Amino acid sequence: MTREEKKVIVASSLGTVFEWYDFYLYGSLAAIIGAKFFGQFDPTTRNIFALLAFAAGFLVRPFGALVFGRLGDLVGRKYTFLITIVIMGTSTFLVGILPTSDQIGITAAVILIILRLLQGLALGGEYGGAATYVAEHAPQGRRGFYTSWIQTTATMGLFLSLIVILFTRTILGEEAFADWGWRIPFLISVLLLGISVWIRLQLQESPAFQKMKAEGTGSKAPLSEAFGQWKNAKIALIALLGLTAGQGVVWYTGQFYALFFLQSILKVDGYTANLLIAWSLILGTGGFILFGWLSDKIGRKPIILAGCALAAATYFPLFQTMTREANPALYQAQQTIPVTVVAPAADCHFQFNPTGTATFTSACDIAKAVLANLSVPYRSEVSPPGTVAAVRVGTASVASFDATQAGAEAPARRAAFTRELTAALTAAGYPAAANPSVVKMAHPFDIFRQQPAVIIGILFILVIYVTMVYGPIAAALVELFPTRIRYSGMSLPYHIGNGWFGGLLPATAFALIAATGDIYYGLWYPIVFAIMTLIIGIIFVPETKDRDIFANDGR
Repeated sequence: MTREEKKVIVASSLGTVFEWYDFYLYGSLAAIIGAKFFGQFDPTTRNIFALLAFAAGFLVRPFGALVFGRLGDLVGRKYTFLITIVIMGTSTFLVGILPTSDQIGITAAVILIILRLLQGLALGGEYGGAATYVAEHAPQGRRGFYTSWIQTTATMGLFLSLIVILFTRTILGEEAFADWGWRIPFLISVLLLGISVWIRLQLQESPAFQKMKAEGTGSKAPLSEAFGQWKNAKIALIALLGLTAGQGVVWYTGQFYALFFLQSILKVDGYTANLLIAWSLILGTGGFILFGWLSDKIGRKPIILAGCALAAATYFPLFQTMTREANPALYQAQQTIPVTVVAPAADCHFQFNPTGTATFTSACDIAKAVLANLSVPYRSEVSPPGTVAAVRVGTASVASFDATQAGAEAPARRAAFTRELTAALTAAGYPAAANPSVVKMAHPFDIFRQQPAVIIGILFILVIYVTMVYGPIAAALVELFPTRIRYSGMSLPYHIGNGWFGGLLPATAFALIAATGDIYYGLWYPIVFAIMTLIIGIIFVPETKDRDIFANDGR
């Protein structure tokens, strides 16, 4: 690897790490941000708006891919991803100095959502630019290894955000952090932005783009050519369904959903859950490089599809083992204490709420949502029409309520119902939320105790699946498209696969859990899409590792 090639990889990777760091900060601090910028609403509503603003960043990523993909194919890779990092870093810094709703009212929430949309648009353009730029600098037979460094950036960005937040919380204490210290991780991003811009200004345009410009073979309408002509649109569709959809759900399950499962389902405290995830990332991140390098030897397709197959085959036993190790008392209660929701069939709905704006007010829906939030599995029993839904715990029965009929008293009624149901569950043998049998880590090196070590081992396996599907994906996507539409062509399927298929995982998983009463049922979402990608990938996705991407037609 030459000095220039090393500089290309470092500059592209470092800038992308910082962009992912910026993007993840909001997700990690969503609860605090909800209180600061949506403080004029009640706690439930403010959390809904905070999650909605977070989701907005994911939903606009494909539009960012279109905007900046077109720009990158027209004017060049270097200048485009220089623009994206300036937008991303500036937006994040502004969140750190933005007045709260207590100071400027609803204007704070409006500005915050605008900044989130800008972050999502920038991120939509960043990845395609960085991956294309590195791949077009890589020598033939080494693209998988070179681009695998870009693939570490999302995980390293998540890791960096977790470390900065944990360090700031430890230094300031929880009270000061919640009051004003949460701004520090956002403000630090201006330093990261300065470093990234300085490095990227020293780069030259990619050889493939320069060659295309010199030969006058560039596209005058990259988006129309990439997605308006079936010969190219077909490749984008195959890339989405046969590669990035499965990759996206495996990626989100191994990192985001694992963290959600530890905290929300298994009731592990936030500090411990973040440390467990951080250690798994430290141990597993090298897999991106390993599988990127291996894809140069045996191909992109077999490694990505093998990761999908392994994930689909083992998610259920891995998450069940995690439950048994992280919270043994909860696991035992789930196995031995029957809980039943008794309600009319018409009273129960599928609680799919990806934007956080839908409301489910029936007695059955309220009962199931509360049980899902308490991590209590249950079965359903149909009662006569017109009866009020109730939860039966052993011999006890707790009646639910209809929020529409309760009107303004609904929040108080819900809180009372939750307390009464929790008391019935505890009396029957369910552990309290602060049960001491839940795994706890007092400091980072508690990993040498058996319980954390086993959980980190499970999380490490999940991260290895992530590295298998993600390590070779940039090289595979770059090689599918010709130079003239490469930035546009690869960016859109990547961001739909990750931003939409992956981004919908939490909302869909919760809806599935609430509908079935099975805390593991949400895993069917990533499993189904991983299997879909496996089948479509085997049949339709070509192996691309030996393609000459300097050829004008890209094949």
